[in-house]
Amino acid sequence: MRSLLISLTALVLAGCVQTPHKPMPDDPYYAPVLPEERAQPVVPTGSLFQDAYADNLYSDIKARRLGDIITVTLREQTTASKTATTETSKESTAELAAPTAFGRNITVGGNPLSAGINGTREFSGDGSSDQSNQLNGEITVTVIKVLPNGNLIVRGEKWMRINTGDEYIRLTGMIRPQDITAANQIPSTRVANARIEYSGTGSLAQVQEQGWLTRFFNSPIWPF
Repeated sequence: MRSLLISLTALVLAGCVQTPHKPMPDDPYYAPVLPEERAQPVVPTGSLFQDAYADNLYSDIKARRLGDIITVTLREQTTASKTATTETSKESTAELAAPTAFGRNITVGGNPLSAGINGTREFSGDGSSDQSNQLNGEITVTVIKVLPNGNLIVRGEKWMRINTGDEYIRLTGMIRPQDITAANQIPSTRVANARIEYSGTGSLAQVQEQGWLTRFFNSPIWPF
């Protein structure tokens, strides 16, 4: 009975520990940071035109302040391949001289005694691994922090409802204002310390997940 209880406890813990956290929309961590409202100075010039509110042909529309938005173009593509081959071989031989007594070889049935040891060990192993990933699209994020050197910390998410499931993209990282194009866009390959998450929820995503019993048998807790 004690062994059964221990096994059931380990089974439950394995199923609970490896259950992934279900993402939800409107996560506060990915919420945009709104800048503080500042009163715009009004200069009494006697004219309806105010230079502080005007945009001209040479206005800079690129993100550079807290709360500004910027579009990140996802251009992620990785390909990895690895092949390993290992072969080892070892052979050893040892021979013992025939024992003697009173200056003569000891014989059994007229044949002198002798002993020898031969050993051979061989090992051969092959392994290969191939992996390829590709992600294309766009996501608009907001500037949540401006660093002293001018670099921008950006973060944001995008959720899409498709049939009975939700697809989402989350991104956070650091960018240089110099890498932002005139259209206020930047490729994801220019995002430093990038964290890009693309996944989904719903019935389509659930059928691709292992059950708690299968996760237990594939976990390190299972000794066999």
